[in-house]
Amino acid sequence: MKFSRHAKAVWKGAGKEGSGTLTTDSKVLNNTSYSFHTRFEDGDGTNPEELVGAAHAGCFAMQLSFLLGEEGVTPNTLDVAASVNFKDGSIVQIELNLQADVPGISEDKFKEVATNAKNVCPISKLLDTDIKLHISLNQ
Repeated sequence: MKFSRHAKAVWKGAGKEGSGTLTTDSKVLNNTSYSFHTRFEDGDGTNPEELVGAAHAGCFAMQLSFLLGEEGVTPNTLDVAASVNFKDGSIVQIELNLQADVPGISEDKFKEVATNAKNVCPISKLLDTDIKLHISLNQ
């Protein structure tokens, strides 16, 4: 499978005083605002780290669902929260916190499959940072 996805950023002004918008082809983001304030303080709009976290959580959850299907089980729920940790100009770690409701799988097998999903998820492979996975399984 081969495809391309597209997004656009428009920035106006200086770093701290300026602002920008983000738009995706799907229009899920459609001139969505971002700025120094939304990135480093509190403000209305989004920021790159938040978007990376959403992309990573979504990619990991979908990848895990596919791998569980290969094991013959279907998850009821895979709830993934991503914490993107920024320090001194770098993303130094991402924590994936997984709350899962998956009947018909042992805890050990689930942890094995979830760890594999973390490692092969395309967004995980893209990122050059430490990725921690915390797992809670309800059966």
